[in-house]
Amino acid sequence: RMGWPVQGPAPLAGALLPQNRIVCYYGNPNSTRMGALGEFPKDDMLRRLRGEVDKWTRADPQTPAKPCLHMVAVVAQDQPGTTGKYRSIMLDRDVQKVYDWAREVDGIFIVDIQVGTDDIRNILPRFEWILKNPDVHVGVDPEFYMKGGQKPGTKIGTMDAADINYITDYLAKLVREHDLPPKTLVVHRFTRPMVTNSKQIKLRPEVQIVMHMDGWGAAWLKRDSYRDYVVREPVQFTGFKIFYKHDQSQPGWSLMQPADLLKLEPRPFYIQYQ
Repeated sequence: RMGWPVQGPAPLAGALLPQNRIVCYYGNPNSTRMGALGEFPKDDMLRRLRGEVDKWTRADPQTPAKPCLHMVAVVAQDQPGTTGKYRSIMLDRDVQKVYDWAREVDGIFIVDIQVGTDDIRNILPRFEWILKNPDVHVGVDPEFYMKGGQKPGTKIGTMDAADINYITDYLAKLVREHDLPPKTLVVHRFTRPMVTNSKQIKLRPEVQIVMHMDGWGAAWLKRDSYRDYVVREPVQFTGFKIFYKHDQSQPGWSLMQPADLLKLEPRPFYIQYQ
């Protein structure tokens, strides 16, 4: 229905989706406010993540749940900074540290990029050193892709199919050069203008694309956003985000559970907790 499931090229061997479900903690180790990844001390955080993974395994035993740490490695800023690009690139050693944590739980690692007023073409190659690993993937956040040069946070940014095709082309080359399993690319989306020309997004055997609904609020609103901004513009796979705080910040709101998310059509194969 509505073009689902998407008919794309057969993935290369070792593809994560749809054989697995990726269950992520999102955030930055230097910030307690950006999400669960940095909110709790490491061991506590990993224990909590394993708890969510176990919940998913029980809810959908046919689909192994794979733990994941999704780290914002380039963080949009409200000041231009030394580069004038309204973004801060985390130190390689901090990125490596969180990658090591992911490996401790036999998980995967996602490098998330908020470009500010920079261009993904300048930023992505900086992470080739870690993307050469078979268990490291990419996330991009159009909310903080400020093509008009505006300060991040003053309006919602946008990415075009051309930007996404650049990323998947870059990743596909890396996969071929280093004989890697396919990369996963997660694109966050909670409005229609955040991603333009989605019909022109190219699918490749080396990359699996997840369009990830990352709006917060009441469960009905989240379901509507999933339908309107992810399901209505099919790309390949879908994701869904749970905000521990925002999603239950009003009377009557409660956190959606795996059983609720498994009722969505199509089923999301990437789940993120912030």
